[in-house]
Amino acid sequence: MDIKEKEVKAVSGYPVLSIIIASAFIIIALFIYCIAFSISSTAVIVSSVLFVLFALILPVISMGFRILKPNQAYVFTLFGKYHGTLKREGFYFVNPFAVASNGSGERKAVSLRVQSLVNAVQKVNDRMGNPIMVGAVVIWKVEDPTKAVFVVDNYNQFLSNQADSIIRNVARLYPYDSLSDSDENEELTLRGSSEEIAERMQKELEESVMEAGLKIMEVRINQLSYAEEIAQAMLQRQQAAAIIAARRKIVEGAVSMVDMALSELKKGQVVELDEEHKAQMVSNLLVVLCGSKDAQPIVNSGAL
Repeated sequence: MDIKEKEVKAVSGYPVLSIIIASAFIIIALFIYCIAFSISSTAVIVSSVLFVLFALILPVISMGFRILKPNQAYVFTLFGKYHGTLKREGFYFVNPFAVASNGSGERKAVSLRVQSLVNAVQKVNDRMGNPIMVGAVVIWKVEDPTKAVFVVDNYNQFLSNQADSIIRNVARLYPYDSLSDSDENEELTLRGSSEEIAERMQKELEESVMEAGLKIMEVRINQLSYAEEIAQAMLQRQQAAAIIAARRKIVEGAVSMVDMALSELKKGQVVELDEEHKAQMVSNLLVVLCGSKDAQPIVNSGAL
Protein backbone atom coordinates (compact mmCIF):
# COMPACT_ATOMS: atom_id res chain seq x y z
CA MET A 1 0.00 0.00 0.00
CA ASP A 2 1.66 3.20 -1.19
CA ILE A 3 0.45 6.21 0.81
CA LYS A 4 2.29 9.49 0.41
CA GLU A 5 2.41 11.52 3.56
CA LYS A 6 0.88 15.00 3.36
CA GLU A 7 0.58 17.74 5.94
CA VAL A 8 -2.90 18.30 7.31
CA LYS A 9 -4.47 21.74 7.02
CA ALA A 10 -4.40 23.11 10.55
CA VAL A 11 -4.59 26.62 12.02
CA SER A 12 -3.42 27.90 15.36
CA GLY A 13 -5.90 27.05 18.06
CA TYR A 14 -5.56 30.32 19.99
CA PRO A 15 -7.51 32.61 17.57
CA VAL A 16 -10.25 30.00 17.18
CA LEU A 17 -10.49 29.58 20.94
CA SER A 18 -10.69 33.37 21.38
CA ILE A 19 -13.52 33.61 18.83
CA ILE A 20 -15.46 30.81 20.57
CA ILE A 21 -15.08 32.45 23.99
CA ALA A 22 -16.13 35.86 22.62
CA SER A 23 -19.13 34.33 20.82
CA ALA A 24 -20.21 32.50 23.94
CA PHE A 25 -19.98 35.68 26.00
CA ILE A 26 -22.02 37.66 23.46
CA ILE A 27 -24.77 35.01 23.08
CA ILE A 28 -25.11 34.48 26.82
CA ALA A 29 -25.15 38.24 27.48
CA LEU A 30 -27.81 38.74 24.76
CA PHE A 31 -29.95 35.95 26.18
CA ILE A 32 -29.74 37.33 29.73
CA TYR A 33 -30.46 40.89 28.51
CA CYS A 34 -33.58 39.80 26.59
CA ILE A 35 -34.93 37.90 29.59
CA ALA A 36 -34.06 40.53 32.22
CA PHE A 37 -35.46 43.55 30.40
CA SER A 38 -38.51 41.83 28.90
CA ILE A 39 -37.60 42.57 25.32
CA SER A 40 -40.05 41.49 22.62
CA SER A 41 -40.92 37.83 22.47
CA THR A 42 -39.30 37.55 19.04
CA ALA A 43 -35.94 38.70 20.44
CA VAL A 44 -36.26 36.28 23.34
CA ILE A 45 -36.99 33.41 20.94
CA VAL A 46 -34.08 34.33 18.68
CA SER A 47 -31.64 34.62 21.58
CA SER A 48 -32.88 31.32 22.98
CA VAL A 49 -32.43 29.59 19.63
CA LEU A 50 -28.89 31.01 19.31
CA PHE A 51 -28.07 29.89 22.83
CA VAL A 52 -29.32 26.33 22.18
CA LEU A 53 -27.55 26.06 18.83
CA PHE A 54 -24.30 27.29 20.34
CA ALA A 55 -24.62 24.78 23.20
CA LEU A 56 -25.15 21.97 20.66
CA ILE A 57 -22.37 23.04 18.30
CA LEU A 58 -19.77 23.76 20.97
CA PRO A 59 -18.94 20.06 21.73
CA VAL A 60 -18.46 19.39 18.02
CA ILE A 61 -16.21 22.41 17.55
CA SER A 62 -14.15 21.53 20.63
CA MET A 63 -13.26 18.20 19.01
CA GLY A 64 -11.12 20.13 16.52
CA PHE A 65 -8.62 21.34 19.12
CA ARG A 66 -5.40 19.34 19.24
CA ILE A 67 -2.33 19.72 21.46
CA LEU A 68 0.76 18.11 19.96
CA LYS A 69 3.84 17.50 22.10
CA PRO A 70 7.42 17.25 20.75
CA ASN A 71 8.25 13.96 19.00
CA GLN A 72 4.61 13.10 18.40
CA ALA A 73 2.42 13.04 15.30
CA TYR A 74 -1.28 12.93 14.53
CA VAL A 75 -2.46 10.84 11.57
CA PHE A 76 -6.00 11.89 10.57
CA THR A 77 -8.70 10.15 8.58
CA LEU A 78 -11.85 11.90 7.37
CA PHE A 79 -14.86 9.68 6.66
CA GLY A 80 -12.60 6.69 6.08
CA LYS A 81 -10.03 8.43 3.87
CA TYR A 82 -6.55 9.63 4.72
CA HIS A 83 -6.80 13.33 5.59
CA GLY A 84 -3.23 14.28 6.53
CA THR A 85 -0.49 14.13 9.15
CA LEU A 86 0.44 16.73 11.75
CA LYS A 87 4.01 16.65 13.14
CA ARG A 88 4.70 20.20 14.36
CA GLU A 89 4.26 20.57 18.10
CA GLY A 90 1.82 23.20 19.30
CA PHE A 91 -1.87 24.01 19.82
CA TYR A 92 -3.96 23.60 16.64
CA PHE A 93 -7.49 23.56 15.34
CA VAL A 94 -8.31 21.02 12.62
CA ASN A 95 -11.46 19.68 11.02
CA PRO A 96 -13.59 18.48 13.98
CA PHE A 97 -14.72 15.44 11.99
CA ALA A 98 -11.14 14.29 11.32
CA VAL A 99 -10.26 11.28 13.48
CA ALA A 100 -6.72 10.68 14.74
CA SER A 101 -5.38 7.14 15.09
CA ASN A 102 -2.12 5.64 16.35
CA GLY A 103 -2.50 2.32 14.55
CA SER A 104 -3.40 0.37 17.69
CA GLY A 105 -7.12 1.06 17.70
CA GLU A 106 -6.67 4.13 19.94
CA ARG A 107 -7.49 7.71 18.99
CA LYS A 108 -4.15 9.07 20.12
CA ALA A 109 -0.99 10.58 18.71
CA VAL A 110 1.77 8.39 17.32
CA SER A 111 4.97 8.60 19.36
CA LEU A 112 8.11 9.42 17.36
CA ARG A 113 10.41 8.97 20.36
CA VAL A 114 13.16 6.39 20.57
CA GLN A 115 11.82 3.22 22.17
CA SER A 116 13.22 -0.14 23.24
CA LEU A 117 11.77 -3.58 22.68
CA VAL A 118 12.79 -6.44 24.96
CA ASN A 119 11.25 -9.68 23.79
CA ALA A 120 11.16 -12.92 25.72
CA VAL A 121 14.27 -15.10 25.65
CA GLN A 122 13.97 -17.80 22.96
CA LYS A 123 15.31 -21.34 22.82
CA VAL A 124 17.13 -21.83 19.51
CA ASN A 125 19.38 -24.52 18.06
CA ASP A 126 22.71 -23.05 16.97
CA ARG A 127 24.54 -24.17 13.83
CA MET A 128 25.97 -27.19 15.65
CA GLY A 129 22.50 -28.24 16.82
CA ASN A 130 23.08 -27.25 20.45
CA PRO A 131 20.03 -25.76 22.18
CA ILE A 132 20.79 -22.26 23.42
CA MET A 133 18.85 -19.41 25.02
CA VAL A 134 19.13 -16.09 23.21
CA GLY A 135 17.49 -12.71 23.66
CA ALA A 136 18.07 -9.23 22.29
CA VAL A 137 17.12 -5.60 22.89
CA VAL A 138 15.90 -3.62 19.88
CA ILE A 139 16.24 0.18 19.88
CA TRP A 140 13.77 1.67 17.38
CA LYS A 141 11.48 4.57 16.53
CA VAL A 142 8.66 5.46 14.13
CA GLU A 143 10.14 7.29 11.15
CA ASP A 144 7.02 7.52 8.95
CA PRO A 145 3.86 7.68 11.11
CA THR A 146 1.56 7.51 8.08
CA LYS A 147 2.97 4.14 6.97
CA ALA A 148 3.04 2.89 10.56
CA VAL A 149 -0.71 3.52 10.89
CA PHE A 150 -1.96 2.38 7.49
CA VAL A 151 0.46 -0.29 6.21
CA VAL A 152 0.25 -2.69 9.17
CA ASP A 153 -2.55 -3.40 11.61
CA ASN A 154 -0.46 -2.84 14.75
CA TYR A 155 3.12 -1.71 14.23
CA ASN A 156 4.19 -2.58 17.80
CA GLN A 157 3.06 -6.18 17.42
CA PHE A 158 4.44 -6.31 13.89
CA LEU A 159 7.88 -5.23 15.12
CA SER A 160 7.79 -7.73 17.98
CA ASN A 161 6.97 -10.62 15.64
CA GLN A 162 9.62 -9.63 13.12
CA ALA A 163 12.25 -9.25 15.85
CA ASP A 164 11.49 -12.74 17.17
CA SER A 165 11.81 -14.24 13.71
CA ILE A 166 15.03 -12.40 12.74
CA ILE A 167 16.79 -13.12 16.05
CA ARG A 168 15.89 -16.80 15.81
CA ASN A 169 16.91 -17.19 12.16
CA VAL A 170 20.23 -15.36 12.51
CA ALA A 171 21.20 -17.17 15.73
CA ARG A 172 20.74 -20.51 13.96
CA LEU A 173 23.46 -19.61 11.43
CA TYR A 174 26.31 -19.45 13.97
CA PRO A 175 27.76 -21.81 16.58
CA TYR A 176 27.54 -20.77 20.21
CA ASP A 177 31.29 -21.21 20.63
CA SER A 178 34.19 -22.43 18.53
CA LEU A 179 35.12 -26.10 18.88
CA SER A 180 38.70 -25.30 17.87
CA ASP A 181 41.16 -24.15 20.50
CA SER A 182 43.37 -22.45 17.96
CA ASP A 183 43.72 -18.68 18.27
CA GLU A 184 43.86 -18.47 14.48
CA ASN A 185 40.29 -19.60 14.08
CA GLU A 186 38.35 -16.57 12.80
CA GLU A 187 34.92 -18.18 12.65
CA LEU A 188 32.14 -15.97 13.95
CA THR A 189 30.48 -17.31 17.09
CA LEU A 190 27.56 -16.08 19.15
CA ARG A 191 29.71 -15.80 22.27
CA GLY A 192 32.81 -14.29 20.71
CA SER A 193 31.33 -12.16 17.92
CA SER A 194 28.10 -10.86 19.43
CA GLU A 195 28.58 -7.32 18.06
CA GLU A 196 29.06 -8.47 14.46
CA ILE A 197 26.07 -10.82 14.68
CA ALA A 198 23.93 -8.09 16.30
CA GLU A 199 24.76 -5.80 13.36
CA ARG A 200 23.49 -8.45 10.96
CA MET A 201 20.31 -8.79 13.05
CA GLN A 202 19.85 -5.02 12.88
CA LYS A 203 20.30 -4.91 9.09
CA GLU A 204 17.86 -7.76 8.40
CA LEU A 205 15.29 -6.44 10.89
CA GLU A 206 15.45 -2.94 9.40
CA GLU A 207 14.81 -4.35 5.92
CA SER A 208 11.80 -6.31 7.16
CA VAL A 209 10.08 -3.38 8.97
CA MET A 210 10.98 -0.61 6.54
CA GLU A 211 7.62 -0.97 4.79
CA ALA A 212 5.90 -0.17 8.09
CA GLY A 213 7.71 3.16 8.47
CA LEU A 214 9.91 1.97 11.35
CA LYS A 215 13.63 2.61 11.81
CA ILE A 216 15.88 0.17 13.69
CA MET A 217 18.65 2.08 15.43
CA GLU A 218 20.42 -0.74 17.24
CA VAL A 219 20.14 -4.40 18.19
CA ARG A 220 22.04 -5.75 21.20
CA ILE A 221 22.20 -9.36 22.39
CA ASN A 222 21.42 -9.18 26.11
CA GLN A 223 20.91 -12.85 26.91
CA LEU A 224 23.03 -15.76 25.69
CA SER A 225 23.54 -19.14 27.36
CA TYR A 226 23.29 -22.85 26.76
CA ALA A 227 19.93 -24.42 27.43
CA GLU A 228 19.53 -26.04 30.83
CA GLU A 229 19.67 -29.61 29.51
CA ILE A 230 23.22 -29.25 28.13
CA ALA A 231 24.60 -26.44 30.27
CA GLN A 232 26.45 -28.78 32.66
CA ALA A 233 28.06 -30.79 29.85
CA MET A 234 29.20 -27.64 28.05
CA LEU A 235 30.62 -26.25 31.29
CA GLN A 236 32.71 -29.40 31.70
CA ARG A 237 33.94 -29.03 28.13
CA GLN A 238 34.96 -25.42 28.74
CA GLN A 239 36.77 -26.43 31.92
CA ALA A 240 38.59 -29.21 30.09
CA ALA A 241 39.61 -26.82 27.31
CA ALA A 242 40.92 -24.35 29.89
CA ILE A 243 42.94 -27.06 31.66
CA ILE A 244 44.43 -28.27 28.36
CA ALA A 245 45.36 -24.72 27.36
CA ALA A 246 46.99 -24.11 30.74
CA ARG A 247 48.94 -27.39 30.55
CA ARG A 248 50.15 -26.51 27.06
CA LYS A 249 51.54 -23.22 28.33
CA ILE A 250 53.20 -25.00 31.25
CA VAL A 251 54.83 -27.61 28.99
CA GLU A 252 56.05 -24.92 26.56
CA GLY A 253 57.60 -23.00 29.44
CA ALA A 254 59.13 -26.14 30.98
CA VAL A 255 60.75 -27.22 27.70
CA SER A 256 62.16 -23.73 27.27
CA MET A 257 63.60 -23.77 30.80
CA VAL A 258 65.14 -27.24 30.36
CA ASP A 259 66.76 -26.18 27.11
CA MET A 260 68.12 -23.06 28.80
CA ALA A 261 69.45 -25.10 31.74
CA LEU A 262 71.30 -27.54 29.49
CA SER A 263 72.69 -24.70 27.41
CA GLU A 264 73.93 -22.84 30.47
CA LEU A 265 75.57 -25.98 31.93
CA LYS A 266 77.35 -26.65 28.68
CA LYS A 267 78.32 -23.02 28.21
CA GLY A 268 79.73 -22.63 31.71
CA GLN A 269 81.40 -26.07 31.62
CA VAL A 270 79.92 -26.80 35.03
CA VAL A 271 79.55 -30.49 34.37
CA GLU A 272 79.83 -32.81 31.39
CA LEU A 273 76.74 -34.95 30.92
CA ASP A 274 76.43 -37.89 28.62
CA GLU A 275 73.19 -38.60 26.75
CA GLU A 276 71.86 -40.89 29.46
CA HIS A 277 72.34 -38.31 32.22
CA LYS A 278 70.93 -35.55 29.99
CA ALA A 279 67.81 -37.62 29.47
CA GLN A 280 67.53 -38.24 33.20
CA MET A 281 67.98 -34.53 33.93
CA VAL A 282 65.37 -33.56 31.36
CA SER A 283 62.94 -36.06 32.85
CA ASN A 284 63.49 -34.79 36.38
CA LEU A 285 63.16 -31.14 35.39
CA LEU A 286 59.96 -31.78 33.44
CA VAL A 287 58.48 -33.65 36.40
CA VAL A 288 59.32 -30.76 38.72
CA LEU A 289 58.17 -28.01 36.37
CA CYS A 290 55.02 -29.69 35.04
CA GLY A 291 53.85 -31.42 38.19
CA SER A 292 50.76 -30.17 39.96
CA LYS A 293 52.29 -30.81 43.39
CA ASP A 294 55.46 -29.59 45.05
CA ALA A 295 58.55 -31.70 44.27
CA GLN A 296 60.19 -33.80 47.00
CA PRO A 297 63.95 -33.53 46.36
CA ILE A 298 66.33 -36.43 47.11
CA VAL A 299 69.88 -35.47 48.01
CA ASN A 300 72.43 -37.75 46.31
CA SER A 301 75.58 -37.95 48.45
CA GLY A 302 77.36 -40.43 46.22
CA ALA A 303 78.62 -40.35 42.67
CA LEU A 304 76.36 -39.67 39.74
